Amino acid sequence: MGRGAARVNGLVVLAALSGALAVGAGAFGAHGASGAAVEWLKTGSHYQLVHALAALVALRLEARGPAWLFLAGGALFAGTLYLMAIGLPRWLGAVTPIGGTLLIAGWLWLAWIGVRG
Repeated sequence: MGRGAARVNGLVVLAALSGALAVGAGAFGAHGASGAAVEWLKTGSHYQLVHALAALVALRLEARGPAWLFLAGGALFAGTLYLMAIGLPRWLGAVTPIGGTLLIAGWLWLAWIGVRG
């Protein structure tokens, strides 16, 4: 296995772990949380799961850059919501849009790759 294959497999592992974390967070939101935490967990898990799948699709298209942005953006976006849901300070919500910006950048980069053919 060459270096490139190992890098792709690492991204697959990260995407899979991201998906697993998203499902766990969603389940906790549905069965163990209350108040605002329910919505934070629901929103975070939704975005993280969608972008874990988007990262896998991007990898299939050999678009590693967008895959990295989907995983990093998903982790930052959802992670800040998860942290607030477990009681960390609400100022973390100011960091959440940075994750969203990375997600948007990933989609735009993927579109650019599509335009370039």
